[in-house]
Amino acid sequence: MMRPGFALTPPSPLKRTVFLLGALVSLGQPALAAEVQKHHFDGKQLVLTTDEGTVTLTGYGDGALGVHYQNTGVKQLPSYAIDPGAPVVKGELVKSGEALEYRLADLTARIELSPLALSYYHDGELVVAEEAGHFAHDTLRGFRFALQESEQLMGGGSRVLGMDRRGERMPLYNRAAYGYEGKPGDRVDQMYYGLSAVLSSHHYALVFDNAASGYLDTGATEPDVLQFEAQGGRTAYLVAAGADYGEVIEHLTEATGRQPLPPRWSLGNFASRFGYHSEAEAREVVAKFAEADIPLDAIVLDLYWFGEDVKGHMGNLDWDRQHWPKAEQMIQDFSEQGVNTVLITEPFILTTSNKWKEATEARALATNLAGEPKRFDFYFGNTGLVDVFSEAGRDWFWRQYARIAESGAAGWWGDLGEPEVHPHDAVHRVARDGAEAITATANEVHNAYGHEWARLVDEGLRQLQPDRRPMIMMRSGFVGSQRYGMVPWSGDVARSWGGLMPQVELSLQMGVLGMGYMHSDLGGFAGGEQFDAELYTRWLQYGVFQPVFRPHAQEEIAPEPVFHDADTLARAREAIRLRYALMPYLYTLAYENSTTGMPLMRPLAFEDSALFEEAHSYLWGDAFLVTPVLAAGATEVSVPLPDGVWFDFFTGKRYQGGQRVLVPVTLDTLPVLVQAGSVVPMVAPVATHRYSSGELALHYYHDDSVVRGGGRVYEDDGISPDSLARQAYELLSFEVDSDQEEMRVRLGKQGLGYEGAPKQRRITLTLHGMNELPNSAHLAGNTVAVKAVESGLQLTFDWDGSAQELSLTW
Repeated sequence: MMRPGFALTPPSPLKRTVFLLGALVSLGQPALAAEVQKHHFDGKQLVLTTDEGTVTLTGYGDGALGVHYQNTGVKQLPSYAIDPGAPVVKGELVKSGEALEYRLADLTARIELSPLALSYYHDGELVVAEEAGHFAHDTLRGFRFALQESEQLMGGGSRVLGMDRRGERMPLYNRAAYGYEGKPGDRVDQMYYGLSAVLSSHHYALVFDNAASGYLDTGATEPDVLQFEAQGGRTAYLVAAGADYGEVIEHLTEATGRQPLPPRWSLGNFASRFGYHSEAEAREVVAKFAEADIPLDAIVLDLYWFGEDVKGHMGNLDWDRQHWPKAEQMIQDFSEQGVNTVLITEPFILTTSNKWKEATEARALATNLAGEPKRFDFYFGNTGLVDVFSEAGRDWFWRQYARIAESGAAGWWGDLGEPEVHPHDAVHRVARDGAEAITATANEVHNAYGHEWARLVDEGLRQLQPDRRPMIMMRSGFVGSQRYGMVPWSGDVARSWGGLMPQVELSLQMGVLGMGYMHSDLGGFAGGEQFDAELYTRWLQYGVFQPVFRPHAQEEIAPEPVFHDADTLARAREAIRLRYALMPYLYTLAYENSTTGMPLMRPLAFEDSALFEEAHSYLWGDAFLVTPVLAAGATEVSVPLPDGVWFDFFTGKRYQGGQRVLVPVTLDTLPVLVQAGSVVPMVAPVATHRYSSGELALHYYHDDSVVRGGGRVYEDDGISPDSLARQAYELLSFEVDSDQEEMRVRLGKQGLGYEGAPKQRRITLTLHGMNELPNSAHLAGNTVAVKAVESGLQLTFDWDGSAQELSLTW
C-alpha cells in the first residue's frame, strides 16, 4: 500500500530523455541515457555495466544502500560519508519483469535497465526514486530525485532556515558566520557545518557522498525535484529507509558510522573563553569554581597558550613559556582536582610561526599550482594550510599532536576547520587506500577538510592513548564525522536573544543526520555591549538539556558564572548542579546514540508528524520535552505537546498532550516536561571524577492513562574506549506495569560489569502523581516502607542487581 497522498512513480524513459536533452545538451554533453548491458557481483557488491561506465550498489546492514556511478573518464575521489568498517551485506537479486530488484532485509532497489533508473522501496512501498538520476559534466555533476507535494525535509546541516528545509537552495561550502542571529525572519543559509543530506517525512534519508563545493536544492528551482550538484568530487549517494525516523537513523548510521561513547567528563561543566592569557589566570579560574562550590570537569585553553597575541603566533603549537612557565605541572594539578585540560589547535601555519620552516620542509602544506607551499593572507597573518588529505601532511601534523599530548592534555579543540580561508587554487594530495594519491583543488574537497582532520586526531589518539576515549571538538566536517568522535558546536553566535533563538534548530538538524553532539557557546560568543544576566541565565538553563555544557565567549564579558553577581551565580550554580544530577540520564542518552545513532536532542516530529516544523521545542531523549525561554521578561511560554500526558518537571503540574499549552516560568525555571510513564534517574550533583550511581534516585511519572512505562540506566567506568565491545558495563532496566489495584516494577541488569561498579545500589524510588498509600509493598518477598512526600510516594531499598520485582497493591 502507498501512504496517503504518496503517488511517486519512477521517471518514464521519455521524461528522463527530455531532461537530459534540456540540461546536458546545454552543458555540451550527449543526451544519451545510460543502459545496463550486464551485471555481476564483485564480492558482496552488485556491479551494473552500462554504456557509460559502471554503477555499483553496496548494501550496508538491513536498510541502507550505497550507489556509486563511475562514468568512463570522470575523476572520482574517495568516499568520506561511508564508514570503512560498516557491515557490507550481499542482497538478493531477482528478476522483476523487465527490471531487476536488489533486496536487503528492509530496503529494495528496483533497477530499470533501459534506460537505467533506480527507485527504492520499504515494506513494498515506494519511498524515493531517481528523477533524471545521475548527471556528469566537466564542471558540474550530481543527481536528481523526485519529490512529492506532501513531502517535508530536514537536512542541509547547520543553517537558520526553519525545520522544514523543503524549497531551499542551500550552498554546500562550509563557511564561518561570525555573530549570526536567528530572530524571527532571519535567514542564514550558509554556515560552519553543512551536510549534503536530507531526512524525509516519508521515512528515508538520502546522503550525497561528495564533499566538493556545490548546492543542495530541495525544490527551490523545480518544486518536485531534489537536486544535488557539485563542482567535482565523487558521484555517489547513500539511501536509507525504515518504518519510522528512529529506524531510518539507525540504518543510516550503520553505514556512516556511530559516535563512540565520549568520556563522561566531557558531559560535565566547562570553563572556557577566548581566552586565558596565562597559567596564573587559568589557575585562578579553576580556583574560583571550587570556591563557588560549582562542579567543574574541564578548562579550555584558547590560542594564548602558544602566543601572547592573537596575531603572528598561530602555528607555533607549543607553550609560550613566558606566560605558561609550568604548563605540565598546571595540567597535572588540574587533573588531580578532577579538571581536564582541553587545548585549541588550528590547521594554519603562519609564515611568522616557529613551525613554518619545519612544515614546508616536511611538505606538509597544501600547494599552489606550481607545487610550492600555498601562501595567503587572513586575519591572523600570512599563512599556509596543513594538507590533512596527504600522507606527508597527516604525518607531520600528528607528530605535533603526539608531542603536545605529552603535556597531559585530555581533550582537543580544532578551530577554523572549514577551513575558514581556503583559496580555490590550493592543491591537495588525496591519499587513497591501496592506490596512488591523486591531486584535488580546494573546491573539490573543501567540505571534508574538518572530517579528515578529525580522523587524523582520532586515529592517532587511539594508538597513543588506547586506554582512554578521545574528546575532539570541531566546528566543521562532513557526513559521518561522528564516527571519529567529533563534538561540533554552532560557531561564533551573537551574544543576544537573537543568537539563542536558532540553537535548537541547529542541533536538531545536525542530530538527525548523525551529528548528535551539536551544541552552542552557552551565553553567546560574539559582541554584546554589556552583560545581560537574564539572557545568560536562560542560555545556561537551556544548556542543561543540550549535549555539551560549555559557556564560551569573547573575554570582554566573562562567560564563566563565577565572575558575575550573586543572583546570577546562584542561578547558574543550580543549573549546573541539575546538569550533574541528571548525569545518569544524559550518559544513557550517550549510550543510545553510540548503539543506535539516535540523537540526544530529537525533533517533536519523532512523536507527532504534525509538529514537523517546530523549531524551538524538542525531545531530550524519550522522557523530556524542553522549550528554552527565548524572550526577556517571560512569565509563560507556549509549548506544543504531542499526544499523551506530560508533567512539569519543576512543579509537577499535569498537562494533557495533543495541544499547545502555556507553561508558567520564573527566572529559576524553563519549560521542562516529563512524559507520563517515564523513569528519570538522578544522582548527587558532583563532578564526574566523584561520580557514583551507588545511591540512585529513580523518578517515575505515573498517570492512570499509562499502564506500561519504564526506563534504563547505562553505567560503565566513563573512560575505557572498548566498554561496549567488551560488555564492560551495566545496563539497568526498570519496567513498570500498573492498574488501579497493583503496580509492578521489574528490576533487571545486563552486561558483564565494570571496574568500580557498586556491588549494591541504594535505590530511592519516587512515584510522582500518586498520593494514596498502598496496602502493601514487597520486593523479593520483603516488605518495603512507603511514605508520602510532596510530589507523591517514595520508597527506599537496596538492590544487588539481580532480577527482582517490586510489587505495590491497593
